[in-house]
Amino acid sequence: MCGVFGAFSASGRPVLEDVYLGLYALQHRGQESAGVSWIDHGNVHSLKGMGLVHNALDQGTLSSIPASSAIGHVRYSTFGGSLFQNAQPLAANYARGPVAIAHNGNLTNADGLMHYLENRGAIFQSTCDTETILHLMAHQAHKNPLDALMDALRRLEGAYSLAVLLEDRLVAARDPWGFRPLVLGVRDDVTYVASESCALDIVGAKLLRDVEPGEVVVIDAKGTLSLRIPMTPRKGFHCSFEYVYFARPDSVLDGRSVYQARKELGRRLALRCPCSEAELVAGMPDSGTLAALGYAEASACPFEIAVVRNRYVGRTFIQPTQRVREIGVRIKLNPNGEIFRDRDAVVVDDSIVRGTTASRVVSLIRDAGARSVHLRIASPPVRFPCYYGIDTPCSEELAAARMDLEALRREVGADSLAYLDETDLVESIGLPEEKLCTACFSGRYLEGGTCHDLEL
Repeated sequence: MCGVFGAFSASGRPVLEDVYLGLYALQHRGQESAGVSWIDHGNVHSLKGMGLVHNALDQGTLSSIPASSAIGHVRYSTFGGSLFQNAQPLAANYARGPVAIAHNGNLTNADGLMHYLENRGAIFQSTCDTETILHLMAHQAHKNPLDALMDALRRLEGAYSLAVLLEDRLVAARDPWGFRPLVLGVRDDVTYVASESCALDIVGAKLLRDVEPGEVVVIDAKGTLSLRIPMTPRKGFHCSFEYVYFARPDSVLDGRSVYQARKELGRRLALRCPCSEAELVAGMPDSGTLAALGYAEASACPFEIAVVRNRYVGRTFIQPTQRVREIGVRIKLNPNGEIFRDRDAVVVDDSIVRGTTASRVVSLIRDAGARSVHLRIASPPVRFPCYYGIDTPCSEELAAARMDLEALRREVGADSLAYLDETDLVESIGLPEEKLCTACFSGRYLEGGTCHDLEL
């Protein structure tokens, strides 16, 4: 995951507070660390910290800094540990000037690049793949920073949506496949770069467009310039899981409303996997809520907010003690017994990964008095790991890869269990099938620029 945000003011007005607010809107994309970078008198400066945005950064301090261009990042680690030295943006003052980079994605050739660079004298200060971009630029010291960046991008493989800060310009870049989202916005004389359009809303900016796959947008005082990453034709292979789970529902990605996509997932799920005995439909908050609404509408079954989420609890994998780990789901989610008692319920969730949360929630709903619990999943089974920037585990840790449907139903304790199929997923999102990455569901990975099927 991860979220990036950048701002450039042509008139020189301060933008760091806007970056702080933009990161707040992208908090769902990463909760491990947050940071901002800006350039002052030829030097790059950064403020970073672990945890949520309001813990990692001080809004008052940032609002007092008169930086007219800046970038920010919220992190969810997929390459490199959750360490302070891996907090982004990563910044350096090298031979050709200051540079800072915020990255969402995963470089699949990072290990090879690191080995290549270390053999040529590079000393890495972090363990995240993003640092390879800085070193690739530094090894092209005879080129100006923008040309060095363009050359570095040509060497990268995998997923990257970048906000890059140079001496007098802000640069947005998206890999040729367009795995991860990246959008441009504007408000008055300020141009913005963001992982999702919801971050533009919070600063009052208008969504201009998506950064195209394989495009590099250079923003400076003269305006914007669109370039192409050398020797990499635009392909387009957008992550379907963004629409299922990652993105905020009020975002628009590659011209498609996440809200409408999720409701359509639920509607098709109801048609594909009905439950005639259901008396109510409930969603797993928050990512299953919209699909549950669509399911309820299509099945003419009442929708109830029957599972309440404690909004002051963070992600369940950040646990300080074994006791909290054991009751982690109960701390975060609480079924309402007044609604579930003596009723047959359909519970809609976005996906099942390891299956641990699903089994605990089904157990809690039974304890709340439900007569039966029918689990409906608004995506196909997650059977394969992702290598393009999502922290899904190896196949043996994925519940749907280890068990068939009936064994998984018994494992989670549901009276019935059903998934959406891949065709309905693609049609719900509304992008052409050849433009969507469904590798975590189908095993069709990119290899050598083409799709490659992997068998379990």
